[in-house]
Amino acid sequence: ELPDGGARPNAAQFKQLVVSALRELHGEVGAALPVDVLTYEEKTLSAILRVISSGLVKLWSALTLLGFYQNRRCAFRVLQTSPFLLALSGNSRELVLD
Repeated sequence: ELPDGGARPNAAQFKQLVVSALRELHGEVGAALPVDVLTYEEKTLSAILRVISSGLVKLWSALTLLGFYQNRRCAFRVLQTSPFLLALSGNSRELVLD
């Protein structure tokens, strides 16, 4: 979330933001954590990230504690986690049964 509007990061800038958040909190070891941006929507600022299960806590903590992007306030919201990519393709709470 970027509450004050302004320029939105593109996919490459978003990936760099994730890596820099990891580096800031966990150092070079954190920055070396393999994180993939599977999808990124610039309009909604939403993304699907893939990380090994042992790196989830490092990634989540780094994103949670990141407070600024280009000297503007920002915040990350984790909407869903899953060990299976297929589970992220839909929300069972929005499923309409006939």
